[in-house]
Amino acid sequence: MELCCVVQKYAWGKVGKSSLVAQLSQGNSAAAPVVEEDPYAELWMGTHPSGPSLIKTSKEPLLNHLLNNVDSLGDAEKKSFGTDLPFLFKALSVAKALSIQAHPNKKHAEELFATRPDLYKDPNHKPEMVTAWLGPFEALCGFRPIADIKFFIQEIDELAAVVGKAACEALVKAESDSEEMQALRECFSALMNSSEESIASALEQFEKRIPSLSAEKKESLQCDLFTRIATDFPGDVGCWSVYFMNYVILQEGESMFLGPNVPHAYIFGDCLECMACSDNVVRAGLTPKFKDIDTLCSMLDYQPGPVDRFRMHWTAVDAFCQECFPPVPDFAMARLHLPASATVDKAYRLPTRSNASIILILQGQATSDETTGDLSFGHVLFLKAGQQLTLQVKSEQELIVYQAFANV
Repeated sequence: MELCCVVQKYAWGKVGKSSLVAQLSQGNSAAAPVVEEDPYAELWMGTHPSGPSLIKTSKEPLLNHLLNNVDSLGDAEKKSFGTDLPFLFKALSVAKALSIQAHPNKKHAEELFATRPDLYKDPNHKPEMVTAWLGPFEALCGFRPIADIKFFIQEIDELAAVVGKAACEALVKAESDSEEMQALRECFSALMNSSEESIASALEQFEKRIPSLSAEKKESLQCDLFTRIATDFPGDVGCWSVYFMNYVILQEGESMFLGPNVPHAYIFGDCLECMACSDNVVRAGLTPKFKDIDTLCSMLDYQPGPVDRFRMHWTAVDAFCQECFPPVPDFAMARLHLPASATVDKAYRLPTRSNASIILILQGQATSDETTGDLSFGHVLFLKAGQQLTLQVKSEQELIVYQAFANV
């Protein structure tokens, strides 16, 4: 079944037709023309109530269809998750940094939902996997190695001033892993709880000092990245997160997994995201939305280290299909690269899944005996558990397809 999916217009999204999300929305439903001044941030594919997908032919919400056709779901996913899809599949187009954020674990999500449902809309956790698309994708992710953070604190007086002398000295002197993590917690919490006036003053002082630095010093202090973020978010405490969190550039097709309590912020680019079906976000910077600083600082994973620990690897199923299985039962992903029609002699059958899945066409054109009409860029399909899909490439362009499904 083909799906019509919801577009979310958040301030950080790319505007107009420059946005992958806007382009996908036209291929997906073409319900409304693209407004060139509007930010097109996310395309949601799934059943989450904040952006539920509809079955194109009937306009019935996908969740209603699942409730009335429980055989659409696999036995394992019904046993684990009931009669709903456990995952939410998204495309994102990021023009400027998202908030400094983390997602709670399942138990904490239930507590937040029970006590503050106005802020935390559901009781589910939100582990997620991000995959770069259409070029490099920039992000901040997890705390840097302690040696890096010590270097920045010692080199940037303005940062040390807002963190505070005692917290900085404790970090510099820390030797054991436990001492380093505790000192990091104190430094980051002190930063996040500093007054708006002291943060804004320190940022202004550092920005004024940057032009006087040597080219080598600017590079070592990642001044270009800092300046980009500070320009979009003047006076915001989140600008200093550049010096606490790993800066990563994912090349097209590369992925990373973000588990509970891992601090992160996407900075620029287009990507695909798959996550548990939740919209729980705890924020503390680079956002006009509510900043829950105390909750964020208390819940974060303060394990420092290089960003490679978050990278995910794809495994080949055959010459055309790859799969990736993150360490959670809620979701997994597959992707298909089929050569242009001149090199394909016969149709290709996707691996049959024991659970329901959602498929997104990202490039090319194909026909299928199981669908009505051609499949092309922006088309989104729901496949019930055990359903087969055979594709024949139709255009001269390689066919690229991504698929999300439960990992049980």
